[in-house]
Amino acid sequence: MTDSFANALAAMSAWEVTAVALALAYLVLAAREHIACWLCAFASTAIYTALFWNVSLLMESALNVYYMGMAVFGWYQWRAGSGGVSRTISTWTAQRHVVVIGAVVVLALVTGKMLSVYTQAAWPYLDSLTSWGAVVTTFMVARKILENWIYWFVIDALSIPLYIERQLHLTAALFAVYLVIVVIGYVSWRRRYVAALRG
Repeated sequence: MTDSFANALAAMSAWEVTAVALALAYLVLAAREHIACWLCAFASTAIYTALFWNVSLLMESALNVYYMGMAVFGWYQWRAGSGGVSRTISTWTAQRHVVVIGAVVVLALVTGKMLSVYTQAAWPYLDSLTSWGAVVTTFMVARKILENWIYWFVIDALSIPLYIERQLHLTAALFAVYLVIVVIGYVSWRRRYVAALRG
């Protein structure tokens, strides 16, 4: 087992290592509500777009193109917000979460079916589910919706088997670390949200 892990480490590209480092920096900075997170996000996702395409995770590759656009959107939202005021943490209603989760599941089923029929995509349904979930969740981060951290926990946990099977071991390890940072991010944002409510 030690030998196989060492071989996996040796097989990793410098690009994957760079993307992982930038992705980790993004999440740590996002948990601290630091706007520089979006610069790290843009660079990391540009690299991951190519990496995922090369290992036939087509939805993950397309998702990272979206992430690049959302990095620009997030930067603007966190810098200016509505009416030039920096955006503050808010929440969604339970009804909105039900609608959003339902839409993600339906889109994942449709896209998964299309990918399984028309492409050689690996894990088409799980790839689709994590990708559509991440589309919504990245928007939630940009808008500073508190529950984004809960969504990320589920998405990151489901993504780990995808990356292991595709031999992206460092990325899988990154997502395992994400699970810890996500909990820290949720606690930190919730504390600030409650403090803001109390005035």
